[in-house]
Amino acid sequence: MLLLRRLAGAARRRGLAARGLASGAPREAADAVVVGAGVVGLAVARALAMAGREVVVVEAGPSFGTGTSSRNSEVIHAGIYYPPRSLKADAENLGTTISYNTAVIGGQVGYEGLELHICESKELQNHPVGSHVTPQLVLLPKLLINSAGLSAVPLAKQFHGLDQAFVPNPHYARGCYFTLSQTKSPFSHLIYPLPEDGGIGVHVTIDLNGQVRFGPDVEWLDGGEDPVSCFLNRFDYSVNPTRCSVFYPVVRKYFPNLKDGSLEPGYSGIRPKLSGPGQPPSDFVIQGQDIHGITGLVNLFGIESPGLTSSLSIAEHIVSRYL
Repeated sequence: MLLLRRLAGAARRRGLAARGLASGAPREAADAVVVGAGVVGLAVARALAMAGREVVVVEAGPSFGTGTSSRNSEVIHAGIYYPPRSLKADAENLGTTISYNTAVIGGQVGYEGLELHICESKELQNHPVGSHVTPQLVLLPKLLINSAGLSAVPLAKQFHGLDQAFVPNPHYARGCYFTLSQTKSPFSHLIYPLPEDGGIGVHVTIDLNGQVRFGPDVEWLDGGEDPVSCFLNRFDYSVNPTRCSVFYPVVRKYFPNLKDGSLEPGYSGIRPKLSGPGQPPSDFVIQGQDIHGITGLVNLFGIESPGLTSSLSIAEHIVSRYL
């Protein structure tokens, strides 16, 4: 938010006028912009900064990792291609600026190249469904990484000049977790059943405090038609206690002594999927100029599980292919 105000003020002082879709909004050049401060977006920002790029990360939430990244199984999956490395380094020490509470509401291929239309998230809170939102600032990045997670597809649909044939149809699957209570845990390791439609099955994980939890299940959601609601992550993350009735018979396949009343609601997450009910699992989709023809634009679609495990590999892939 402070970044937006600073850039907007600098643009006004230089007398930069807006044109086209963002009439009236100041304009500011940028080297590399990453949309989304989740684990993948920050990994990409880190890799770009280490490659010498000046990076701005734009995040609609109040902090990093508040969307899909913070709602996972906390498991590093086997089979990662790249050697494990730490993300503990402070991104800001690598020449990266993160602007929180700043929403990207669209963009276009303009006469100066890529245009990214942004405004403060609080300006969207009372946004009427279907109404036009006027940006407060237009960024002109040389490189734009759309790593918006649940909002990646809606954002791409708001990007004028991008052939919509390259934008996949999104599917959203909520997965709930239930925790084990009032029962002694028999588990000392993780248990993964066979995968099911839309997910990898209700498995057993153990957190750092020794708490046992089961999940996630799969509940298909309607993503809605209003892109701004998706930009603000207006999804329902509540866990309906009655969903435990689905968990008991599944968990008892590998924990037959599970007693009634032993499961309590935990938390939920929502996966940005590219395949729907009954369809085969889809792969990550990383689209650059070589696919959609727009110089400097890289879209990341369907970055769900194992996105946490794959974040560094995704970042290295983008740097090696599109820089």
